[in-house]
Amino acid sequence: MNKNYCIIGSGVAAVYAAKDIRDQDKEANIHVFGAENSMPYNRIKLSKDLYSDLHNEKVLIKKEKWYQDQNIIVHANTKIIDVDTEKHAIMAASGEVFYYDKLLICTGSQNRKLSIDGADKKGVFTIREMQEADDFKTFIESKQHVVNIGGGIQGLETAWSIHKQGKQVTIIEAAPRLMARQLDNNTSERLKQKIEEAGIQVYVNASVERINGETEVEGIIVNQQELPCDSVIYSIGVFPNLELVKNTAIAVNRGIIVNDRMQTNVEDVYAAGDAAEWNGVVAALWNPAMEQGKVAGKNMAAPSSLTYQKSIPMTVFNAFDFTLFSIGLVDESQCDTTITEEDETGKYTRVFIKDERMVGAISLEGVVASLPYKAAIENGVSLAGIELSHITVSELMNELKKRQKLSA
Repeated sequence: MNKNYCIIGSGVAAVYAAKDIRDQDKEANIHVFGAENSMPYNRIKLSKDLYSDLHNEKVLIKKEKWYQDQNIIVHANTKIIDVDTEKHAIMAASGEVFYYDKLLICTGSQNRKLSIDGADKKGVFTIREMQEADDFKTFIESKQHVVNIGGGIQGLETAWSIHKQGKQVTIIEAAPRLMARQLDNNTSERLKQKIEEAGIQVYVNASVERINGETEVEGIIVNQQELPCDSVIYSIGVFPNLELVKNTAIAVNRGIIVNDRMQTNVEDVYAAGDAAEWNGVVAALWNPAMEQGKVAGKNMAAPSSLTYQKSIPMTVFNAFDFTLFSIGLVDESQCDTTITEEDETGKYTRVFIKDERMVGAISLEGVVASLPYKAAIENGVSLAGIELSHITVSELMNELKKRQKLSA
């Protein structure tokens, strides 16, 4: 009898898990359940390409024909509201019950809510789903000034998309600098200057106290001063969707606790992606979600030696005519030393070193230029014997290439 694999969630972890299950089990029944009324799509597009056609199949993780060819059934607009691990059953909001041999929970995350007075007024948005993006774009068609709360990568990409539509945009960030998790002071300040040169006002170290207006947004109070505006969009972090498993035997902490094979503490139940907590960490990033999905799928379909290995975080940013990448650990307070290289043309690269290994890099270059740094960090090439106080970044990278070749 063919096995039933059920996957709750329709993000990248779910899609790649389904693919790995099908690669190993050609006859199984594979069901993917998504609460949104669409095929699984690339959620990153909602900020990066907000004003592209978000309903075009280019936004999809896999085209609809792929699911048909793989005989994977996607249940769109099907919210799962209950899990019974003893009966190996899940229930949809419609009341329909599905039985599983193996279950994967990929419920993802949701945006943190803005908890200030006036956050419930008409004209306040956060975007996590396709419909929210559609609603926001419709609302601001006749609006002039959008305040963007959040200076992380998603917030800045959204601000860039809005700015390109000719709207006035103001960016507000509570931290001392933009993209504080990915950038050092130098690159963050350069980015801020570039954004301001585009005509956008940027507030850092900013406290948003209230949103004003009768029923719709008319302004906000920032650092005790009123800033007139007619709409607000915010991106202030995410947290895992755990509501579905709260009343089950499935163990949770910050996320659903999993081992190296993405197994939970309950037999035949796995978790991956933004809802999963591995080794005490909820990654909430695209690449880890994809890799966790692959590991979960392979181990669900057959006993496997495949385990999840921590992936190196990487950010590629290209907005406001400003390009950069950030890889790995870029917090100098946690490193032994750094090496910086810059010139009068605007080039800037900084590498971060800990325990005689490169652990992070920031550079004002594109994604192709990031590859040697990524390889050096992932391979953990030793810097033993290199006089780090008298070497440039270029010289260091040349030496690392040699050492990687010798160890290959």
